[in-house]
Amino acid sequence: MPARRGATLIPETVVARIAVRAAREALIRHTGWPPARLGLGPAHSTAAVHEGSARLKVSLDLPYPVDIARTCGEIRRYIADRVSHLTGLRIDDLTVSVQRLVSGESLRRGRAE
Repeated sequence: MPARRGATLIPETVVARIAVRAAREALIRHTGWPPARLGLGPAHSTAAVHEGSARLKVSLDLPYPVDIARTCGEIRRYIADRVSHLTGLRIDDLTVSVQRLVSGESLRRGRAE
């Protein structure tokens, strides 16, 4: 195909890893701390890439208390912008789901007082 000549094809696994990294960055921007420091598990992502566009699913932990809808919206926008910027792909669909909410008590229990 002459139109595809010279096009860079990015594997779905790479796009998914970029989305996980973007989710981590978004959580750091939101909380000011790395997710592991807050007792949050790593995010997980899947990607489907087709003809210059991507569909992503990202699941992650959030610190509690939190405005889930607002926070997920902010994280969703950040991931979409970041993945699109880094890959050149159009993000047609991005679902962000919450695996679990982690109470601030979990973090405090781990500290020496």
